[in-house]
Amino acid sequence: MRTRPLKVALLGCGVVGSEVARIMTTHAADLTARIGAPVELAGVAVRRPSKVRDGIDPSLVTTDATALVKRGDIDVVVEVIGGIEPARTLITTAFEHGASVVSANKALIAQDGAALHAAAEEHGRDLYYEAAVAGAIPLIRPLRESLVGDKVNRVLGIVNGTTNFILDAMDTTGAGYQEALDEATALGYAEADPTADVEGFDAAAKAAILAGIAFHTRVRLDDVYREGMTEVTGADFASAKRMGCTIKLLAICERAADGGSVTARVHPAMIPLSHPLASVREAYNAVFVEAEAAGQLMFYGPGAGGSPTASAVLGDLVAVCRNKLAEATGPGESAYTQLPVGSMGEVVTRYHISLDVADKPGVLAQVATVFAEHGVSIDTVRQTGKDGEASLVVVTHRAPDAALSGTVEALRNLDTVRGVASIMRVEGE
Repeated sequence: MRTRPLKVALLGCGVVGSEVARIMTTHAADLTARIGAPVELAGVAVRRPSKVRDGIDPSLVTTDATALVKRGDIDVVVEVIGGIEPARTLITTAFEHGASVVSANKALIAQDGAALHAAAEEHGRDLYYEAAVAGAIPLIRPLRESLVGDKVNRVLGIVNGTTNFILDAMDTTGAGYQEALDEATALGYAEADPTADVEGFDAAAKAAILAGIAFHTRVRLDDVYREGMTEVTGADFASAKRMGCTIKLLAICERAADGGSVTARVHPAMIPLSHPLASVREAYNAVFVEAEAAGQLMFYGPGAGGSPTASAVLGDLVAVCRNKLAEATGPGESAYTQLPVGSMGEVVTRYHISLDVADKPGVLAQVATVFAEHGVSIDTVRQTGKDGEASLVVVTHRAPDAALSGTVEALRNLDTVRGVASIMRVEGE
């Protein structure tokens, strides 16, 4: 066994970074045995050096992250500071000075993954980022290693614990959106500014990463269609229950039926209670993968938090250190298919549409005519009403999203339609 330790630089020492440092210390003997050499925390870059950090030698702490990654004796840089800059520059600098990188930075990988992979390859280094997508859940490595001999056609998942906690509370307790969000905030699941979570930005970054790996093509954050879940109401859940469904914020990555393009999208959707994702509770994550040979696979577990995310980081650290000892690198970017990324309008899906309409003869016929004119077939219709007002709920068969969107816009222009109360896609059937 090699006795000279592999040196690790830690960029960021917040919730995740401090847990990474703790595990490196408390599990040092096990890590040494698993890697084949000891690993040593050689430096920790932080913004507030005066803060007390239990278990970390103060002499390792620095505010000069650039100098740390330029040292030349660093074998692996662990980046858990997040954001685009300075993380991007620090990672490329690390490659240039001989270090491989383990990152948990979903936003950066989703936006600039291709350039970072190219920089890693140019300098013969590793870039691993299991922790960027679903916390402790092993997902990226199974997709790019275990399933590399198969053809993945669809990835469907709950990849944000905050939104799942909120929607689960609305479903199981009858809480309103704001009440559920307040509870999530009080329990530490939601940030003070929850925009990235509830508007789907976090999930969209993860969808871009998953789509790129699953379909061996480049998918950037800007390619992902995104809708948030702030408009989901108790009435939506009541409608979902009548259909035997619940509502989840889903990240959906698909290969077109003809194999000629891929799409990635994030939006709330109704899914049948019989689907495995419907039973995912509270702040847990789960990802459902459909592959030609392997069939249907489910990955489930805690998707956020210091310890779960640190577990994924340490798994990558062990893999990268083993590669370093073997003077090899692991899998890099695989984008050989170069498939075009399709628009949301090309996606074939179903709609659940709730309309407020005038309660008088001929309304249903007018509504049905609009659907027919746009080539959208109706599956079911439910109408209730009194005192001249009515609610009309229409569930469609599968159709291109562009046709469904055009149908909704045409419905808004009918004199007999007072308003479109709710639009929800139906998935997982």
